[in-house]
Amino acid sequence: MLDYSYPLYRPPAEADNIIIQATYGCSYNNCTFCSMYKSKSYQVRDIEEIYKEIDILSNSYPQSRKIFLADGDALSLDTSYLLVLLKYLKKSFVKLRRISLYASAQNILNKSSEDLELLFANGLNLIYYGVESGSDVVLKKITKGVNQNEIIESLNKASDTGMKISATVILGIGGSKYTDEHIRDSVKIINETSITYLSTLQLGLEEESKEKFYKNFTDFTLLDDHEILCEQKRFIELLNPSNKIIFRSNHASNALHLAGTLPRDKGRLVQELEIALNMGERAFVPKMFRGF
Repeated sequence: MLDYSYPLYRPPAEADNIIIQATYGCSYNNCTFCSMYKSKSYQVRDIEEIYKEIDILSNSYPQSRKIFLADGDALSLDTSYLLVLLKYLKKSFVKLRRISLYASAQNILNKSSEDLELLFANGLNLIYYGVESGSDVVLKKITKGVNQNEIIESLNKASDTGMKISATVILGIGGSKYTDEHIRDSVKIINETSITYLSTLQLGLEEESKEKFYKNFTDFTLLDDHEILCEQKRFIELLNPSNKIIFRSNHASNALHLAGTLPRDKGRLVQELEIALNMGERAFVPKMFRGF
């Protein structure tokens, strides 16, 4: 129906929802572990073209309640552009109750609190945010472009407006050398912010990303599944969020799928991890069924 620019990515939770490409590519696109948008250049789409697509989609799916704005970080768009787009979406989909997008620390920090409040008031109510790691050393090695303090500042800046945040931490991204500080510092970020959803996935490097990743991260040693789950266990044990967080570790990359609400289910999740670690590979998702 629509002439999407591929590859097209969206969070697992958006699988059944309408996807509208407000931009092509990612405005930063320098993270060494990520291969998602390497084949396309960042581009802001013409708003009139998007209006035409919205008209088609609203006529075909008038009951739609959720919309995801692609590509890599649509919050990079000027606030004025986003406000016009949000208002058109609300006018076109009368039952719309959620508009979401990917966003980075840079996107959030580049906007004023007033801009973010305006966006929230006009329907932008969920941000997908890749924390990846809380370690400044690891963040530098993966060329994330921000440090721990900036991640904390941006997450709190967004959540203060009322926006919900779905944050992701990548298990294993610190390798064996930095595993302790990766987990300790990632926990610090979660404990000092007010996110709504939290997920963990295992590091997976596509072939086209490996050369750049290892060039920047010369002392990296990949963790095996057992070591990854040890990281997961330490991560959950140290989490003490100030608010309720819906936790999931069910990405296709994960060796073990977990689900719960923190802090309520912390003990159960740790127990499930201990059982899996004692059982070994018998408890893990077979590698042939995993992906990125």
